[in-house]
Amino acid sequence: MKLIKNILKKDFARNTIITFLLMTVATIISFVLFYTPNFSPSVIAPIYILVLILIGTYTTGYLPGIIASVISVICINFLFTYPYFQLNFTITGYPLTFIVMLSISLIISTYMTRFKKQGIALAEKEKLIAEGEKEKMRANLLRSISHDLRTPLTSIIGASSSLNNDSLNLSKEERTHLMRNITEDAAWLLNMVENILSVTKIQDDNRTLKKSSEPLEEIMSDSVHRVKRRIPDANIQITLPDEFVLVPMDALLIEQVIINLLENALKHSHSKKPIELYATIEPKTVTVYVKDYGIGISNDKKDEIFKSYTRRNNSPDRDKGMGIGLSICQTIIEAHNGEIHADTHDEGSVFYFSLPKED
Repeated sequence: MKLIKNILKKDFARNTIITFLLMTVATIISFVLFYTPNFSPSVIAPIYILVLILIGTYTTGYLPGIIASVISVICINFLFTYPYFQLNFTITGYPLTFIVMLSISLIISTYMTRFKKQGIALAEKEKLIAEGEKEKMRANLLRSISHDLRTPLTSIIGASSSLNNDSLNLSKEERTHLMRNITEDAAWLLNMVENILSVTKIQDDNRTLKKSSEPLEEIMSDSVHRVKRRIPDANIQITLPDEFVLVPMDALLIEQVIINLLENALKHSHSKKPIELYATIEPKTVTVYVKDYGIGISNDKKDEIFKSYTRRNNSPDRDKGMGIGLSICQTIIEAHNGEIHADTHDEGSVFYFSLPKED
């Protein structure tokens, strides 16, 4: 009840201010025009009618329009009708003027109230649809996480159990191999956690992206550096833009996108040729490309490649495919008002995303 009272108080104050200001402006304009030489007094009424339309448009309910109609008729009668500065209700056509203005006010208020209700209902419907899509995305994310985490965790548990089992009499090479597997799976899990943190940062309704103008070449270089720290033998060929360009972005999130695309190419291309990272500069956007020379992407997978459950076709990797990595890339890029796509070329595939150069 208290909330409703506060809303009503705010609406009353807003309606009063709007009505007072518009009526004052109409009266001042009418005065100026009325005392202009060779000006026809017949234009005064349309000025007030226009104000009634504006009041009906920008206020809520019927009362402001009704009050404004009464005030308009009184102003026309008292200020702009002979004898001036006297109320004369016997003037021919006066009742008709009052009825016309009141009717206009009621009609405008009725239609605007209906339009506003329809607008509120439409906004609520769109909000429900957006929330439904968000819940669907979260469900897909959780399904992908549970699926993608199972394999490395099982591998770590199995390898550590084997290392702790003295009865197996493992050789030094076998122990080294198991420890290497544990390290790789732990690194992959760390990357997964970073991805999850990235997407939760975007999906939180109470937070917005903190963008700042960042040099694109630094973001690309830092991304390659981070990938090589995880995968020392990664063969990546980076071509920096010819011109210095600043792009509004959340630097950590865009780095995560490039890292995901590079690691996806390294893991799934199965080629000894280097992964190419380069960018093109357009008048309004910048586009970053990650190009590999591997198995490519089938045409029927291009539209679904960024869904969290999609995996690269014909990939012989263990069941840790692309998982949520590409899905998170899409989420991050769309949060930056950009676009991300996947395509094929003669010798492999290319992933690329575009970002606007201005917010």
